[in-house]
Amino acid sequence: MNFNLATTAYLGAAILFILSLGGLSNPETSRRGNLYGVVGMALAVLATIVGPRVAAAGVPWIIAALLIGGSVGLYAAKTVKMTQMPELVALMHSLVGLAACLVGFASYVDTSVQYQGAEKAIHEVEIYVGILIGAVTFSGSLIAFGKLNGKIGGKPLLLPARHWLNLLGLLAVVWFGREFVNAHDVQSGMTPLMVMTAIALLFGIHMVMAIGGADMPVVVSMLNSYSGWAAAATGFMLSNDLLIVTGALVGSSGAILSYIMCNAMNRNFISVIAGGFGGGAPAAPKADGAAAEPQGEVVPVSATETAELLREAKSVIIVPGYGMAVAQAQHTVNEITKTLRERGVTVRFGIHPVAGRMPGHMNVLLAEAKVPYDIVLEMDEINDDFPDTDVVMVIGANDIVNPSAQDDPTSPIAGMPVLEVWKARASIVMKRSMGSGYAGVDNPLFYKDNNRMLFGDAKKMLDEVLVALRA
Repeated sequence: MNFNLATTAYLGAAILFILSLGGLSNPETSRRGNLYGVVGMALAVLATIVGPRVAAAGVPWIIAALLIGGSVGLYAAKTVKMTQMPELVALMHSLVGLAACLVGFASYVDTSVQYQGAEKAIHEVEIYVGILIGAVTFSGSLIAFGKLNGKIGGKPLLLPARHWLNLLGLLAVVWFGREFVNAHDVQSGMTPLMVMTAIALLFGIHMVMAIGGADMPVVVSMLNSYSGWAAAATGFMLSNDLLIVTGALVGSSGAILSYIMCNAMNRNFISVIAGGFGGGAPAAPKADGAAAEPQGEVVPVSATETAELLREAKSVIIVPGYGMAVAQAQHTVNEITKTLRERGVTVRFGIHPVAGRMPGHMNVLLAEAKVPYDIVLEMDEINDDFPDTDVVMVIGANDIVNPSAQDDPTSPIAGMPVLEVWKARASIVMKRSMGSGYAGVDNPLFYKDNNRMLFGDAKKMLDEVLVALRA
């Protein structure tokens, strides 16, 4: 394949990637969008292998690598559960960062002698920045993976003078960057490059360790953005236009998604990076000495009583949370939905933007369970309908339905947009216990007169509710 034909193939792949992003913006077109992405990537890989920049002797090695990587990907696709998707996404982001680092070092060793003067300085800046972003993405994504699968606690690690440590690291990166660009040969330039890489790896660890569990959806989208910029930097290093375009698409879309996630939590991006929120710590006492925990008693309800309330309702809204994902209860929820709709009950789902552990987590689970797209609504679309709803079922969610966000200016989640489930005629909250959510604050919803608590494993209790409904 000559250079012009390869460029044309790259252009076609870039168009398919843009169409893929457009398709993924809506659940009904997401399958088509995913297909566009697959075809675009296959076209890009094929154009690269048979293109003018790959020697014939290297093709077998590339094909072998593709077979190994493809086999790992197929195995992951078949064995990873839907509830494990957040940590899988984080792990994939780490591989992009690692690839950027390895390509950067290889490019520096292999191509530095080809450039002179200003061209050499520009190329080395591309290498330096690419490895910097890649290292931060790699180590940060690994820590996110550990937090998401429970191997690392969700409580933020807040080191003394952590912001000064970050500033010191940034100044060191700039200093060693100057030394790297001014190096006379590869040997002398390798030392500052490796020192910077170590600092970047430590920064990625420190940055994500300081972020609490409640901010993990933002972290996932943020790392998605970082991986895109790492890919774009790799494109500059390799002079590959498609990598630059694709990386910029992923990086910018991830940045926009991070902005949307921050708005959904009434947080700004800097405060998320600074960390300290969502550690799962107990709520602090109020200034006047009164206990932060609301006064009152919860009213428990059984699965049979829950089924009776649902059977008598005309309209029901289901609010899923991470507890539903952990219990893998989405299929039972779909069966309950079908049973109620067959009885003439209007059933809809209310999805908060940060429900779960990654953007769109609940939408993915419900789609996997074959819940119809047209009854799955975003928070802004459904919030005004709660006063006219007979029963709301909250399955394993906490902070996203907490009235303190509106009623308590001193709450850590004050101002965060939430689903106003307490305005319904009756609400049923399903939880294993009275433990707080990721934000570490108690939920006054549990103590309201129109609320009932259904304690136990979500899957087990919903199975009982389904049996009682069909009786």
